[in-house]
Amino acid sequence: MSKYRVLIDANDEKGLVYKVSTVFYNNDLNILSNSEFVDKENNKFFMRSEVDGDIEALELEKYLKEVLPSTSSIKVIEPKKKNIIIMATKEMHALGDILIRHESGELEANILCVISNYEDLGSLVEKFDIPFLSISHINLDRNEHEDKILECLSLYDNLDYIVLAKYMRILTPRFVETYSDKIINIHHSFLPAFIGANPYKQAYDRGVKIIGATSHFVNNNLDEGPIIAQEVIHVNHAYSWRDMQRSGKDVEKVVLSRALKLALEDRIFVYANKTVIF
Repeated sequence: MSKYRVLIDANDEKGLVYKVSTVFYNNDLNILSNSEFVDKENNKFFMRSEVDGDIEALELEKYLKEVLPSTSSIKVIEPKKKNIIIMATKEMHALGDILIRHESGELEANILCVISNYEDLGSLVEKFDIPFLSISHINLDRNEHEDKILECLSLYDNLDYIVLAKYMRILTPRFVETYSDKIINIHHSFLPAFIGANPYKQAYDRGVKIIGATSHFVNNNLDEGPIIAQEVIHVNHAYSWRDMQRSGKDVEKVVLSRALKLALEDRIFVYANKTVIF
């Protein structure tokens, strides 16, 4: 008995759910869960199903391709732990939260290593028996530093996601394109507000009443990639910007871990710089 996650992204037309369900029925598959969404403005259909039964993944994919439009994206995924690498700088709250959740078995992931441009987080990571690699950027230009990181990443086969747990360096287009839709970032504000450096100071100067955090896929526009998860908390006039920053760290770590969990469970569809999440 095998279990699969079936992800379908297609141009919408009548009968798609019927066609997919018929394939499941004809192959004696049991539907464990099912979610659908139609974006009527863009005529896009999305479907995520969890099924189990006696069939090979490639065979199920073949049957689905036979009944769905030729332009459809069809993925039949056997649930298993995904391989991730975490990149960080000096702040430990987001990284620490992921490491604890991983240690407790909360995340369907193998953390292959943690990479940082400083050595500060090494002692934390080593407590979890995970390799820690310090790749310094000192005396290197951005491309030279990225060359070293990319060389390191190339040693790991089947890398599913790179998680930027407060990695405070802007990635070049070359890096982003190498791992398109595979880099998950946490931004310390409720995007699209307060993009860039020190958003808590920006928020304080603006007199905001809520602050938040946004996790998103990285693209070549700073902090403008497809949004995966967001959260906010209330603040008031008594908060300094450093108070906001301290409170914001709690939101950041929760939002990043939530976004990572969604990715690991194959719940995210990316299109038109947006996400559909089941």
